[in-house]
Amino acid sequence: MERQLNEKNIIQEKSYQLSLQIINLIRTFPKKQECFIIGNQLGRCGTSIGANVEEALAAFSKDDFTFKMSIALKEARETHYWLRLTRDSMILNSEVINPVITLTEEVMRILGAIVKSSRQK
Repeated sequence: MERQLNEKNIIQEKSYQLSLQIINLIRTFPKKQECFIIGNQLGRCGTSIGANVEEALAAFSKDDFTFKMSIALKEARETHYWLRLTRDSMILNSEVINPVITLTEEVMRILGAIVKSSRQK
C-alpha cells in the first residue's frame, strides 16, 4: 500500500501542515496552568493526526489502512474540540484560532471520505 515518494498526497500534506500550525499555536499560549493542560492535549492529538496518516500510508493491508485512517479521524475530531475550547475560553482570540479550525475541519472531511470509501471496497 506504500505510495511513491514523489506522488502528491493531499491528506499527508494537509495533516503535516496542520501539525505545524498546532505547534506554532501552542507556542503562543499564555503561561498559565489551564493553558498548559489544554496546550498539552492539543499538541498530542493535533500532531498525531499526521503520524497516523503516515502509518496508514505504509499499511500492510486494507484493514490496517482503514484502521489507521480511522484513528487519524478520531484524533482530528479531538483536535477540533480542543481548538474550539481554546477559542471559546478566550485563551487565544478567534482571528488566530479560526484558520486552524478551518484546516482541521478540512482534514476531518478528507479523512471521513477516505475512511468511508475504504470501508466500502
